[in-house]
Amino acid sequence: MEAEESFHAYVSGRLAALSRMAYLLCGDRHTAEDLVQATLIRVARHWERVSAGGDPDPYVRRAMVSQHVSLWRRRWRLVQLTERPPERPVPDAADTVATALAVQAALATLTPRQRAVLVLRYFEDLTETATAEVMRCSVSTVKSQTRDALAALRVRAPELADLAQSTEVPS
Repeated sequence: MEAEESFHAYVSGRLAALSRMAYLLCGDRHTAEDLVQATLIRVARHWERVSAGGDPDPYVRRAMVSQHVSLWRRRWRLVQLTERPPERPVPDAADTVATALAVQAALATLTPRQRAVLVLRYFEDLTETATAEVMRCSVSTVKSQTRDALAALRVRAPELADLAQSTEVPS
């Protein structure tokens, strides 16, 4: 019963952060909710071992990225991506919403591994080493995936460069 209580406490404390990471990986709220649920189901099966090692966050992140890539591989044939994003919606008064939409659309153009690298490095604020551990790859792979993802974003979403220069990112 103690492991179950520990798991519930972890989920209660980290659900918002896990949901945010899942949303950034998926780009869709409903898919992100499914991803969090699937990840937590998998993690719950091994919770005693996961929590015994101290901080379970690296394991849960790794499980979420693996689950995301696995789901993406299964569904990739069903999804039809457009060459260009849809026309811009009616401008919103909130600059943060416009920025979030631009980032979401830009992330959607990347491969799952590139997206995962950017989410882990820049949104979860992990080091290259921690990102490599979560993704089960080498640090040089993290560096090259980051380089390639940022290069792709510069080509596919040049408006983000303007957003980065014109808006201050809250800390």
